[in-house]
Amino acid sequence: MENKESKIQHKLKHNLQRALSTIKWIIFSFIVGGALGVVGALFHHGIAFVTDYRLGHSWVLYLLPVGAILIALIYKLCGYENDGGTNVVIASIHSDERVPLRMSGLIFLSTIFSHFCGASVGREGAALQVGGSLGYFIGKCLRFNERDKKTMVMVGMSAVFSALFGTPFAAAIFSMEVVSVGIMHYAALLPCTIASLTARYVAARLGAPAPFYEILSYTPFHFQSALKVGILASLCGLVSILFCVSLHKSSFYAKKFIPNRYLRGLIGGVLMLGITLLIGTQEFNGAGTAVISDAIGGETTSYAFLLKIVATSICIAAGYKGGEIVPTFYIGATFGCLFGQLAGISPSMCAAIGMGAMFCGVTNSPITAFLICLELFGFEGANYFLLAIAFSYVVSGYFGLYSSQKIVYSKFKSNFINKMTE
Repeated sequence: MENKESKIQHKLKHNLQRALSTIKWIIFSFIVGGALGVVGALFHHGIAFVTDYRLGHSWVLYLLPVGAILIALIYKLCGYENDGGTNVVIASIHSDERVPLRMSGLIFLSTIFSHFCGASVGREGAALQVGGSLGYFIGKCLRFNERDKKTMVMVGMSAVFSALFGTPFAAAIFSMEVVSVGIMHYAALLPCTIASLTARYVAARLGAPAPFYEILSYTPFHFQSALKVGILASLCGLVSILFCVSLHKSSFYAKKFIPNRYLRGLIGGVLMLGITLLIGTQEFNGAGTAVISDAIGGETTSYAFLLKIVATSICIAAGYKGGEIVPTFYIGATFGCLFGQLAGISPSMCAAIGMGAMFCGVTNSPITAFLICLELFGFEGANYFLLAIAFSYVVSGYFGLYSSQKIVYSKFKSNFINKMTE
């Protein structure tokens, strides 16, 4: 009898602890989501302001040769020369690596400055770093244990990603999915969801809009159109490999043959300035959201996706900060639009499909990619989006943007492989 009562008491105690833990996460997720929603909104307005200024004052582009040098100097003065970027944040979740607080301030300011100069970089990669470092700091201040600190990193990543990009569903899942391919950190689902939705609400109230693209026309879903989309998605998987390899190899060889970071920044800046002057437009500077909109509208140039790969690789190797996610959308949208024009299928629809397939290919995050497509384009093309993401996920193999990302289970068999992305 006593043993049975003891078991009941133990179960009640366990359930109480679980309830208190849930309440704790709900409260902290609201707080973190609200605070990082403000940070995300400030980030959005900062990038929008400098981008508008650059577009109206083209002389700013001549800062490209010195911009990366200034960023490198600032990082050195702050004692953070070996910048691991988003890899540090991802590594902190599946290891005990610490995420320094100063990382958030540095990436915040250096990303805005990179967009001001006209570097071909994105912003969501920076959002993940800002959110992850601030989440880790908050967890440290609250004296959370190591497991809870890792959850706080994911909460912070979801919050700023949602606030800045305007896709709260995808943001809630992305931080759990991107760390380890093949498994999901479901323990973080509730706090990431609350923080993501809260951050998006706060950011919207502060004037950071959520983008939505209207696809001009849909090709009816039948065998022939599905086959063409499968081919497009497979090609996007190959293009995603090209993009990942270009980013990694350009940075590797730039550091190998030009060990001086300041000289590296100067050369990269000069090359980017030369590309801009040669093209005669700023279509390849900054994130390129206007070009994405044009591609969704069915218009693109044949070389846009290739030149964006080159421009982004040069700028990242030079030391400019930002991210690779929006350039990924740029590449996917322009490549998809071009494919649609050549294959006789809606270019607007193919541009949207290309964005989702490319995102999946470079991040190995199919669920997030599908949610992003639904949030950005609606449900009408859901069949195409799902089909394309499935193809891209397989064709892209074990390549990825983040070297700290683990492939826990094989993409081709239900085998435990536990290897890093290539």
